[in-house]
Amino acid sequence: MPQVRESLSAEVSTTGDSGWVVDSSDVKANSLQRLCAALFEPVDISFLVFFRILFGGILLWEVYRYFTHGWIARYFVEPAVNFTYYGFSWVKPWPGRGMYIHFFVLGLAAACVMVGFLYRLAAPVLFLAFTYVFLLDQTRYMNHFYLVCLISFLMCFLPAERGFSIDALLRRKIRSDVVPAWTLWLLRAQVGIPYFYGGLAKLNSDWIPGGEPMRTWLRPFSAVPEIGAFFKAEWVVYSFVIGGLMLDLLVVPLLLWRRTRLFAFAAAVLFNLINSVIFEIGIFPWLMLGALLIYFPPELLRRYARAFMSPGEEFLDAKRAHETSFTPQRLVVGLLAAYLAFQLIFPLRHYLYPGNVSWTEEGHNFAWHMKLRTKSGEAVFTVTHPESGQTWTINPEDYLKSHQVMKVITKPDLLVHFSHFLAEEKRREGYENVEVRGHVMVSLNGRQPQLLIDPNVDLTKEQVSLLPTRWIVPLTTPLGTGGTGTFDDE
Repeated sequence: MPQVRESLSAEVSTTGDSGWVVDSSDVKANSLQRLCAALFEPVDISFLVFFRILFGGILLWEVYRYFTHGWIARYFVEPAVNFTYYGFSWVKPWPGRGMYIHFFVLGLAAACVMVGFLYRLAAPVLFLAFTYVFLLDQTRYMNHFYLVCLISFLMCFLPAERGFSIDALLRRKIRSDVVPAWTLWLLRAQVGIPYFYGGLAKLNSDWIPGGEPMRTWLRPFSAVPEIGAFFKAEWVVYSFVIGGLMLDLLVVPLLLWRRTRLFAFAAAVLFNLINSVIFEIGIFPWLMLGALLIYFPPELLRRYARAFMSPGEEFLDAKRAHETSFTPQRLVVGLLAAYLAFQLIFPLRHYLYPGNVSWTEEGHNFAWHMKLRTKSGEAVFTVTHPESGQTWTINPEDYLKSHQVMKVITKPDLLVHFSHFLAEEKRREGYENVEVRGHVMVSLNGRQPQLLIDPNVDLTKEQVSLLPTRWIVPLTTPLGTGGTGTFDDE
């Protein structure tokens, strides 16, 4: 026993005659060492190269669509007002032809990321350029745009240019067949978080057992000849409802387990293809489809796509060189932990607000509440100048573009923004200190319309903040009381 005690003296501490316990500080240190070793274990770079090409190519396609569909002018040049996010009122569209130049730079950065040319410059430019576009107008918010912002941020730090790239061709010293494992797990986590929180958000009474808004979304397909009756069946509605819920919650764990990976992959492919048919959500299904491959073994693409040289002795040499290279591992682990903790906590902030988040919109953005509601409504604003007694009745369509109208009248913070815009318009006409009130009737998931906000509140006296909004009328209309849903948000 003395010999055992002596040999373990560095790892244990005595507790008198009662026995021996492991020193907690040593356990923590050893756990951190094991975590660092696992996160910095070299893995094949081919998954990261594939993701770089996929991500850059999809964004290049998106920029092409903006040019060819006239969306640059429609969304960023023609609108009289842009509804910026809280804290970002300073973000404004470029004047003149500036937005077209901006999208050209964005497309050029996406192309450079795709081929790995000047990657260390192109990746930050891509992140900043896309995030600027994202921040310009809250009425254009979509979860997949937010996801692109996050992924483009991560790409700034990932060594994705070290293989199968122009940079690696021109600078052979940066070439590597391996990258640390944390790069793989970081991408897996970032892609997996929207799935999980998307499923968590579906655990509400409208989705199940209410079956909304899925029933509303399937209703147009009931007019299709031959198969229309199929989409009217309640069992079909609930197949989509339960299937979507289970896939979101379980797809990532099932992809990570070898025995269920192919089944989960097939289910996720079908899920994203259905999304691309039912919903107009652009690049999102295709980005998520391609990203599924990062849940397979990292060397799979090298093995089958022959993107690089076959793994062999050179791979092993690169692995040994990587293992002996100096990296501030604890710093990297700390930054990874901080980033992922934020990504896990931030989407839950809507629980700090009272009421139904799909109704109040407080904490809805950036929470991965994807395709959970349909909204429709009507709004009339009354602008009053107390000094002269004059009153104007204004419809949102008088100032807003069609894609902005429904977003504005269903989101209380945008109602405040629009009311301040109307007040500013009247000031330019010489009317100071006007009051703006809104009579806003909104339907959520097919309910009968009801008041969204207190119509007696002067919205010019209100400011958008992170605190709960006191003048939102609580949702009291029960589900299934009629009404329609024409606005769906991702």
